[in-house]
Amino acid sequence: MDMKRATVSMLRRALDEKQVSARELCEECFKAIDKDEDKIGAFITLTREEAIKNAERAQKRIDEGKSGFLTGIPLAIKDNICTDGIKTTCASRMLESFIPPYDAHVAEKLKEQDFVLIGKTNMDEFAMGGATQTSYFKRTHNPVNTDCVPGGSSGGSAAAVAAGFVPAALGSDTGGSIRQPAAFCGVTGLKPTYGRVSRYGLVAFGSSLDQIGPIANSVKDCGEILNVIAGQDSRDATSSDIRETDFNRNAEKPVKGLKIAIPKEFYGEAVDEEVKTAVMNAAKELEKQGAVLVSCEMPSLKYGIPAYYLIACAEAASNLSRYDGIKYGLRGEGKNYREMILDSRNKGFGDEVKRRILLGNYALSSGYFDAYYRKACALRQKIIAEYNAIFEKSDVILTPTAPSVAYKIGSQDSDPVKMYTADILTVPVNIAGLPALSLPCGENEKGMPIGMSITGRRFDEATVLQAGRAYEMR
Repeated sequence: MDMKRATVSMLRRALDEKQVSARELCEECFKAIDKDEDKIGAFITLTREEAIKNAERAQKRIDEGKSGFLTGIPLAIKDNICTDGIKTTCASRMLESFIPPYDAHVAEKLKEQDFVLIGKTNMDEFAMGGATQTSYFKRTHNPVNTDCVPGGSSGGSAAAVAAGFVPAALGSDTGGSIRQPAAFCGVTGLKPTYGRVSRYGLVAFGSSLDQIGPIANSVKDCGEILNVIAGQDSRDATSSDIRETDFNRNAEKPVKGLKIAIPKEFYGEAVDEEVKTAVMNAAKELEKQGAVLVSCEMPSLKYGIPAYYLIACAEAASNLSRYDGIKYGLRGEGKNYREMILDSRNKGFGDEVKRRILLGNYALSSGYFDAYYRKACALRQKIIAEYNAIFEKSDVILTPTAPSVAYKIGSQDSDPVKMYTADILTVPVNIAGLPALSLPCGENEKGMPIGMSITGRRFDEATVLQAGRAYEMR
């Protein structure tokens, strides 16, 4: 079976109708990985032996007619999501040998369905980066064009899906880390509402921004996977008790009368013309189906990047302070306690992580807290207010996912600020804690994928998926 562009829904049907066994499906994944992984670099850890055992256990459940949506389905998980007994490195030397003694909440939910874990995917170190090039272990390449980046920080997950290694994967999104790589690799990625999915077992970067979500080959698959992993968790105080029985409940409904906002700031000079044209063509397609396009403004977009990086880096500096070489992680050398901690962090963290820790500590330091961090929090409230104003007149917002298509590997290595500013279209969603879906809407003249993003009200993933499905099924 050809795994490229295979949807989980297709594989579910094939498994249940005995067209293929769970073990055969698992072996197809590893066959594809053995063939192309050296060129792509999507995985840090492969779990071949465990996967075969899990596939055989899943097959028994299928044979009994008790399969769930993900029973026997091969999936990959980003390497900052804890998996019991399987290395979780965050692509960092600091956690190179860390084996969690517990599962993240999402891993528990997947195991309840007897899914098949193929491996842990590469990422930017501690999820800090936008290209999956800051990993301690390897660089990941875009399957569409291996000279280009796959996006980040969930680039390994997006590349694994785009390369046909797995039909879907989990990633995490702090400032666009699911949506941007999905756009670069030509697949679909969903960032749920903040609190929709428990963060228990997700190694923290920006605690008020992080959210786990799926990357797959279809909008419907993203909704079905969210059905499995969503829900309140007593171990995560920020997880919501707002329940949803089926995120795909509106997926097949027409979009006639649906109001789609087009904020002009998201189509400014920073966005490539080919990207703007592709997204506006998608908007016109939805308009043909009966949706109503609504022009609007979001003046605070220009403040999104500074607000995001001040908040994210401040939270990262706090979260990463636990890595001192004593409790766990790489232990350095030194004549005393202070020297050992300095050596541990100097050897354990890469340049990008150090840069963000320094920026975060500076923003939180005495004399600068009010000038930087407090103002960033005030901007956060302003951005939330502007989203609320737009949603008073519209149901969803349609924008480009990224200002450009995937760029050449190495082209931004010496300019981190350029990499930061590339997040301008994705970070406002995380700042406001909203759900957003990225799906392909075309290609540029060189055949590189272009992604569009559909953003909805808090906890209204169903409408976001409805709009995405309508375009996908055009």
